[in-house]
Amino acid sequence: MVKYGSSHRYSQKITEGSEVIRAKMSNVTVKFKNLVEIARVLRKMTMKRANAYLKNVLARKECVPFKRFKSGIGKCAQAKQFNTQVGRWPVKAVRCVQDLLKNAAANCEFYGKDPDDYYIHHIQASQAPILTRRTYRAHGRINPYNRHTSHMQIILKERELNK
Repeated sequence: MVKYGSSHRYSQKITEGSEVIRAKMSNVTVKFKNLVEIARVLRKMTMKRANAYLKNVLARKECVPFKRFKSGIGKCAQAKQFNTQVGRWPVKAVRCVQDLLKNAAANCEFYGKDPDDYYIHHIQASQAPILTRRTYRAHGRINPYNRHTSHMQIILKERELNK
């Protein structure tokens, strides 16, 4: 929990007096575009709803709507609830985000807080360096054999409960 000061290596600045919970993952072999679309849906969700949503995506009860990186993706009836027609169920990316939420919940419990009292204030996916290798082909040719990686960070804030 950061109470004040700078937020080194997080894109969101932490103001003095605000209590937040942070978690991040680095250099994960997951498609960046899928993480961006998942992050767009999870922003401002409560932790409880976010975990339920990701479980529903794995069970194919809800889809992840694709609004920016949507060329070549088929239509999906489940995307209507998000006012779009295009949606998918990116399993590997969803499992990575579930691990990140689990880490953030563990950070909440470490500070003696209840994770269900928090919501996702900031979530961001960014591209990580491409790990380049090469594969050898017929007739002396060489082709790239790249591994695309991603970073993801999350900042949780406590919900204001109506009293």
